[in-house]
Amino acid sequence: MAGFNDQTPTVAKNLVAPLLKKISLPVVVIVAGLGAYQLLTALKPQPQKSEEGRRAISVLVEAVKYATIDSSVTTQGEVRAKTQVDIIAQVAGRVVAVSNEFVEGGRVLADVSLVSIEQSDYQSAVRAAEARQASAEVRVLQANADADVARYQLRNEPKASDLALKKPQVAEAQANLRAAEADLARARLNLARTRISLPFRGRIVETSVALGQYVTPGSKIGRAFADDVVEIRLPLNDAQIAALELPIGFIADADNARLVSITSTLANHQHRWLGSLRRLDAAIDPSTRMLFGTAQVQDPYGRGASKTGMPLAVGLFVSAEIAGPKLEDVLVISPSALRAGNLVYVLNRDQQLEIRTVEVAYSNDTEVVVNAGLEAGEMVIHSSIRNAIEGMPLEIIAPEKPATLNQSNTDTSEA
Repeated sequence: MAGFNDQTPTVAKNLVAPLLKKISLPVVVIVAGLGAYQLLTALKPQPQKSEEGRRAISVLVEAVKYATIDSSVTTQGEVRAKTQVDIIAQVAGRVVAVSNEFVEGGRVLADVSLVSIEQSDYQSAVRAAEARQASAEVRVLQANADADVARYQLRNEPKASDLALKKPQVAEAQANLRAAEADLARARLNLARTRISLPFRGRIVETSVALGQYVTPGSKIGRAFADDVVEIRLPLNDAQIAALELPIGFIADADNARLVSITSTLANHQHRWLGSLRRLDAAIDPSTRMLFGTAQVQDPYGRGASKTGMPLAVGLFVSAEIAGPKLEDVLVISPSALRAGNLVYVLNRDQQLEIRTVEVAYSNDTEVVVNAGLEAGEMVIHSSIRNAIEGMPLEIIAPEKPATLNQSNTDTSEA
């Protein structure tokens, strides 16, 4: 037992030594790696610090200025006839004649026959009515003669009755005469109605009758419109009404009629007509919440046609520019300087950006009138700026100067 105890330290030593070697080797590697990392970190060059400030953004600007402009309002509408009617037969009969102009698109004159209905029956009715009138006139003459005789015979009778004096008989004869005259007038009117015409100059839209066809009273045989005047119903919103400075229910006269420029593209060409604003409705349309105005063009198929001779045809969809009042000495900027929400970017004296809210009084495609938020001479920005921030530095893009004539000649000679 004693010999076994003497060998125990040697055995333990032989077992522990390899274990310590396995543990110490990774520790040494880790320590060496950390030391190398710290050494490299300490020896690496430090980045140079840039002292450059924020770079200014180049922008295009314009000066706010006073100007006098002619305001206008642009809207759209459809051309329609001021007078358009259905052509209705008032008497019955067979159609015996149809005018060559009684076709779609035909031009007709006032009181010119378009359709003729057979007149034989109506001529007979006129002759019969004339005979009844003549007979009634004879009875009136006879009744008056009888009354004269009765008055002479009863001249000494102070209480003679009206019947004895033949007064009721005279009244009856006169009433029969008036009835006969009315019958004759009706017969002549029916005869005149066998010739169907229009009371105005116009154009035919559609027809629905042919030669030989039998028509009855109330039959629709066509449709037509007067071509002396056409109208355009123009919707106006609240801002447009304010720009025109006209009251609801406005009716134009010779002094306050507003000029209306009407344009439309037809047959691949843009045409222009001139008209006038005649009235504004007296009530707001409940479905659209718009107020409608009515513009008129005189003689649209004649003197009122465009310079190229194109008439302002019924049914055409057009754009209309209504002239407004003259705006004198107002602050004006270009539309490109006005941002969404009535914001304007201003270049201040420190060459920095200012963002302002302005009050717009009027605007069109080329000008914006500002009531408040800007002053004359200030520089407003046209260019788009991403992520605009109040106070960011800006610089003006100087326009390129064109070469002068002398410079151009010099360059050419040198070449």
